[in-house]
Amino acid sequence: MSKTIKAGIAYFAIVLGAGFLLGVVRVPFLVPRIGERWAELAEMPIMATVIYLAAGFILRRFPEIGSSRRSLMAGVLALALSVAAELALATVLQSRTLGEFIASRDKVSGTVYIALLLVFAVMPWVRLARQRRHARSH
Repeated sequence: MSKTIKAGIAYFAIVLGAGFLLGVVRVPFLVPRIGERWAELAEMPIMATVIYLAAGFILRRFPEIGSSRRSLMAGVLALALSVAAELALATVLQSRTLGEFIASRDKVSGTVYIALLLVFAVMPWVRLARQRRHARSH
């Protein structure tokens, strides 16, 4: 298996694991108190931080993805795995159709979530570019 694929899987697994742990807190404790929209929005900055840190981790752990193309490929693979996992969860475990799943998303937190997914996909590339700029300036 190529290092890019391994990096993408690792990135996906880290972020998915953190999202699962946050969901364990969000669903039973936050949703009943502040509602689904606000609970999901409260989780977003934490997930953004996890994404940032996980992208840095895979760049250190897998130096072979130290090109713009490979770092972006790892992020896009992680995004594809994340979307596939979420759709599988919604359709198989929650017995929803794809249409029902999409319709059930809150318009506000769902929009922020989609933006965060795009950030998730490009963050390894963004972190790599930042590292390169930093290295050139020193």
